[in-house]
Amino acid sequence: MNIILIGMPGCGKSTIGVLLAKAIQFGFVDCDLLIQRRCSMSLQSIIDTQGLDRFLNEEESTIVNFTDDNCVVATGGSAVYSQKAMEHLKKNGIVVYLSLPLEDIESRLTNIKTRGVAMTKSQTIGELYKERCPLYEKYADITVKTHNLNIEQTVEKIAESIKNFI
Repeated sequence: MNIILIGMPGCGKSTIGVLLAKAIQFGFVDCDLLIQRRCSMSLQSIIDTQGLDRFLNEEESTIVNFTDDNCVVATGGSAVYSQKAMEHLKKNGIVVYLSLPLEDIESRLTNIKTRGVAMTKSQTIGELYKERCPLYEKYADITVKTHNLNIEQTVEKIAESIKNFI
């Protein structure tokens, strides 16, 4: 059984994931790091040199080939674009959506041009948020509203919420 974290870039999937893994004694996997290792380049370099579609294909392939168990998995924010990837994750996992208001996301994403966010050059964070939120809601088994929660409170809330599924 894995715990899958989904949500917008900047919502805290990687940061919270590491601490959640420690708290529940699971391993931790960051899908973005798996993609970078697999492609031997940064996420932004993949998007810039090979295109957004190639990046999304790499992301899907990386997730579909992921077979570890007892892990907290921080997905990239764009993982929800792939039904195949999300179905694979849901087969052996609980999907937790870290929900955060747009204003909080915008204030956290100061490195949007270098971070490797899967979006078109003309797209705004607001447009991305509006496009992705319904997908996060669709795949989530649990939604944790993280606005006004610190990291420890968020980890506690997730750990408490998943007890009902395990």
